Amino acid sequence: MTTTRKELVNEISDALDMKKTQIYPIIDSLFDIMRENLVDGNRIEIRGFGALEIKDTKPKPSARNPRTGDRIAVPARRKAKFKPGKILKEALRAQRKDPE
Repeated sequence: MTTTRKELVNEISDALDMKKTQIYPIIDSLFDIMRENLVDGNRIEIRGFGALEIKDTKPKPSARNPRTGDRIAVPARRKAKFKPGKILKEALRAQRKDPE
């Protein structure tokens, strides 16, 4: 199951007893600021939830295109990495142990 931006806004609106029209700009600003910080190379740490950071990958001298079998060079790139925080890890472990 996937939770969308709209569903997040609905849940936050209900939790804070605010109008959805008030929540959308807050959520959009949060995601924009997080995106800008990650693109700039900054690490985002939210205690109890986790950390987001950008990692540089190494270039690969060659790889094989599975469709054509041709060899291609794979350049270095940047990718996002998420590391869950302690509270999130514990919550996930506790959920796995419950036989419901």
